[in-house]
Amino acid sequence: MRILVCGGAGYIGSHACVTLCSRGHHVVIADSGVNSSPRVLQRLQRLVGAPVSLHRVDIRDRRAMAALFATYHFDAVLHFAALKAVGESCRKPLDYFDNNIGGTIALLQSMQEAGVRRLVFSSSATVYGDPSQVPVREDAGLQALNPYGRTKLVAEQLIEDLCRADDRFRAANLRYFNPVGAHPSGLIGEDPCGEPNNLMPYICQVAVGQRDHLRVFGGDYPTVDGTGVRDYIHVVDLAQAHADALEYMVSADRGFTVNLGTGRGISVLELVHAFERASGQRIPYEIVERRPGDSAEVFADPALAQQLLGWRAQYDVDAMCRDAWHWQAMNPQGYRSPLRRAAAPRVERPRRAVARLAGA
Repeated sequence: MRILVCGGAGYIGSHACVTLCSRGHHVVIADSGVNSSPRVLQRLQRLVGAPVSLHRVDIRDRRAMAALFATYHFDAVLHFAALKAVGESCRKPLDYFDNNIGGTIALLQSMQEAGVRRLVFSSSATVYGDPSQVPVREDAGLQALNPYGRTKLVAEQLIEDLCRADDRFRAANLRYFNPVGAHPSGLIGEDPCGEPNNLMPYICQVAVGQRDHLRVFGGDYPTVDGTGVRDYIHVVDLAQAHADALEYMVSADRGFTVNLGTGRGISVLELVHAFERASGQRIPYEIVERRPGDSAEVFADPALAQQLLGWRAQYDVDAMCRDAWHWQAMNPQGYRSPLRRAAAPRVERPRRAVARLAGA
């Protein structure tokens, strides 16, 4: 299939492009460049061994998107184009509403005008808010606690309404838990602009000396060690899930919503210690006040994804940390670091079953 990947130069989108290309699909990327680097394209082409088309387009630009849809015949769209930081969304809610909700509306309009009726949507576990019980199933109550989560919930509802209005439109809503790690080659990974808003890239930057220490938001939660517990999932597993979701949606001719996680809760300090083991680096940290909009413990029940898609997370927390460290060590300044010609992509390691951390 020919697939338009909106936000395909970003962290998760770039990994999804590698997986899609490895399965024989043709990808075209639309990316505004707000949260991505132009150097991603060179890295992607090296990984897939073929040219990749990248268009600097904001999905809210209806004229530019119309031109893109007129140039290519797309079989489906993957939608990653969103701002994604919980803390930042609390400070800049209007930016998040404009980009995430406005962008989704504009993309759906562009798709409808072009007659493209298959969408895989990058949603989030933040739509569950502070769940009443864990692990979280897809039928749990929806109650976003922050503007970021609210934008994902509203986008899901908009997509659902369109599916009701157009019985030919198919959508897969993929509710991520906490993506971490990097491609095993070390060529692509997470490279946040400015101060990281997510835990793993912050840990990585402490490990390479860019930052003095890690701030842990909250040490008095009712969890195993007082720090927040989350379901961390390797970005390569997540990329595989997108390809599985797209192919299932086409073959079954139906839409669906599934959680994407390991089903295992890992605390902030457990992740810190796992990273220290993987990297050999000490990660100094201090515990500070809780962050607005955070909940104590959230992890997935991923059974439905396995039932529908035959998908389950394969990489454990040690692999997540090892690949994140490999990326950061090869690219201490992220994509600003020069591409090492001698560092050929490694063959992806055999995928391993997820193991629960002791005490997690």
